[in-house]
Amino acid sequence: MPQNIKGNIAGLKKSLLLQLEKLYTMNTGHSQFITEEIVSLITSVSEKIKREISVYINRKGKIIDVAVGDKVTVCLGEIKCRRSQRRFTGIRCIHTHPGGSAFLSDVDLSAIDSLNLDAIASIGLDENNEPEIYVGMRGNDNTVNSDTQGNYVIYGPYSINGISCSSLMDIIEMNEKLFSAKIKAYPTGNVQVQERAILVAVRKQNDSEEQIAESLSELSQLADTAKVKVLYQIVQFRVRPDMATYIGKGKAKELSLKAQVLEADLLIFDDELSPAQLRNLEEITGIKIIDRTDLILDIFARRARTLEGKLQVELAQLNYLLPRLTGKGLVLSRLGGGIGTRGPGETKLEVDRRRIRKRITDLKKELEAVRKNRKLHRARRKRRSVPVISICGYTNSGKSTLLNRLTDAGILAEDKLFATLDPTTKQLKLTDNRPALISDTVGFINKIPHHLVAAFRATLEEVIESDVLLHIVDISHPSMYSQMESVNKLLADLGVCEKPIVTVFNKIDKLEKSDKICEVGSWRNRFPDSVFISARTGEGINELLEMISLNLPGKMVRETYRIPYTHASLISHFHNRAKVIQENYLEQYIEITIDVDEKTKMPAEEFRLTDCADGGNTSV
Repeated sequence: MPQNIKGNIAGLKKSLLLQLEKLYTMNTGHSQFITEEIVSLITSVSEKIKREISVYINRKGKIIDVAVGDKVTVCLGEIKCRRSQRRFTGIRCIHTHPGGSAFLSDVDLSAIDSLNLDAIASIGLDENNEPEIYVGMRGNDNTVNSDTQGNYVIYGPYSINGISCSSLMDIIEMNEKLFSAKIKAYPTGNVQVQERAILVAVRKQNDSEEQIAESLSELSQLADTAKVKVLYQIVQFRVRPDMATYIGKGKAKELSLKAQVLEADLLIFDDELSPAQLRNLEEITGIKIIDRTDLILDIFARRARTLEGKLQVELAQLNYLLPRLTGKGLVLSRLGGGIGTRGPGETKLEVDRRRIRKRITDLKKELEAVRKNRKLHRARRKRRSVPVISICGYTNSGKSTLLNRLTDAGILAEDKLFATLDPTTKQLKLTDNRPALISDTVGFINKIPHHLVAAFRATLEEVIESDVLLHIVDISHPSMYSQMESVNKLLADLGVCEKPIVTVFNKIDKLEKSDKICEVGSWRNRFPDSVFISARTGEGINELLEMISLNLPGKMVRETYRIPYTHASLISHFHNRAKVIQENYLEQYIEITIDVDEKTKMPAEEFRLTDCADGGNTSV
């Protein structure tokens, strides 16, 4: 029974397919790399159909697979008869280059490692229209008639007669012994291999070259934070992203070959991809695809430590995953029982979606409880008139370092994006001795996933309810202005732009001394309500504390009041909005001493004691 020819056989005549099927009856023997008969047959058919043809030959000389590709590529499928990982598969691949040079490409050579082949050979036509053959293998051999290319050795060109009587099979046997010895000398064990990635971006019509470079640089930093090694970056110019594949089908195929050559494990795209784009790209390239959102969510999942942080990250991940679930439809169905329930029931995909939706509902309830708890804490702080300061800013601008400097919080501070995720609140003593609370918030980033904004609503409410915002800016970053714009846009979306915002330019210690004087001077003129500090060295911290005190609403003073019983509601007012120091219920009135700000004390001004001898008023 004739074997099937794999690959792109659409439109081929039956006579040509029958010729290719004859290959399964041919044999090269143990000592011959390939025979003249096999070379002549595949070269002849390949030139007629103008498509590449590949054959797999095992160590016994038997052809075990035949495939047809297109004009420039042929798919090399997985080999079923793999042997030990310490040895080669015992398979060599011979394929044609119709109408082109026989010299092996980088894509050809990369297949040696990806499929663990004994060797790979390519057949083309020389100037005299005669077949010539090149053979590629692993190693660094100095054999005559060979050339090194990276980690590979290329032998050739051979004529048909020359390759028939070559010693290539002996070289394969020697290479395998060296390979086996090398693997034994460096056992892999359970060592986790670092993922290797190619970064991909689309430069749209209105995007500048600087914007794309900045965005890719940030994506590279995100990959480094996620412990992924970046091998290559590619930018595709398009008026708008392709609806089906984001970068276009042709570019996706080109990217697949590039990934094969570089031995990349995944492709990371700079924008959020639709479920259809993810699915189509994985089908074309054959490797894992993730987008910017998925990468950020992975980093957040690594960094979350508190229960609240873990809940928020899980909610964001599930909201991202839900529309991207794929399955096999009726193949994975759950059958019902009883009359009317025969046949395909609820599919596995539907079960997964239902479970995810239920988990999302549960997480929202848990986060709502967290939100209510935070609301109670905020109400308690308001009753005590404790001002709240929130540190916000672009990721890796130095927020955690500043919190450590101001409060000795001792939280993690690294030179990485999203080094800390969970918000931290600490007590801060201001220059006028007023107590305050200062909170570090999650870092902002360009193209921040909307899933994160929704999931971190409870955390971001700390920013909304705070009295003063400290917008931390990395003054040494080349993209400082665009980072400031990203943060200001998100603050505007949160509706907090009318609050007192102190712009804190951090990392001035990274500026050159000659630049610091002139640059800081020009920035002071442009941002008059700003402070220039180094959270690492402590420079400018006192000025920052003074600026915070000036921007906090109402300076606290100590006052004593004698409130008539007819106005007893003012006592409740003070208990809710001021700090009560002393309270005495006398025959005619209630005497109360409190720490209070200007706004809170206004309704009781007529009952304030002005004589210092009777209690007086002093600043605290």
